[in-house]
Amino acid sequence: MPSMKLSKKAEYALRALVAMGRQPQGCTFSILEISTSESIPLKFLEQILLALKNGGILRSKRGVGGGYQLARPATHLSLADVVEIIDGPIQLMSCSAPAGKVSSCECGIIGGCGLGRSFAKVRDQLRDWLKKTTIASIVEQDNAPSGISFEI
Repeated sequence: MPSMKLSKKAEYALRALVAMGRQPQGCTFSILEISTSESIPLKFLEQILLALKNGGILRSKRGVGGGYQLARPATHLSLADVVEIIDGPIQLMSCSAPAGKVSSCECGIIGGCGLGRSFAKVRDQLRDWLKKTTIASIVEQDNAPSGISFEI
C-alpha cells in the first residue's frame, strides 16, 4: 500500500545536506566522509550528490582536498528545493496536479473532484512549509535542547 512519504533518495539527500550545513559555509566534503558519517550507501550517495550539483544546490571542487560544497548558505536552501530536485513536484494524488496542469482524475469530473481539490490544498500547504523550512533551521533543531530535563 503506498504511503505519503519521501523517497529514500530524498531522505538521503536531506541528511547529507544537513550534515554539510552543520559545518561553516565553504567547507568541502568528500563523498566518503558523508557516506560514513550519515550511513548512506556510497554508490547511491554519488548519484544523489551529482543530482544536487546539477540542480544548483552543490558545487564540486576537483583535486586534492576536493569534494562537494554547498552552493549557497544553508539559510537559503529550502527543503522544497531539495525534494523537488530529487523526487520532482509534490503530488499526493494523481488528480491533485499543480496549478496550471490538466487534472487527470479517474472519477471523470472535468477539472477534478472535490477530493482532488482538497488534496491539492494539502499539497500546497506542505509545499509552503517545505519552502519555509531551510537546512539551517533543521541544523538549529539538531542543536536545540530537548524540552525534558531530568537534572536534580
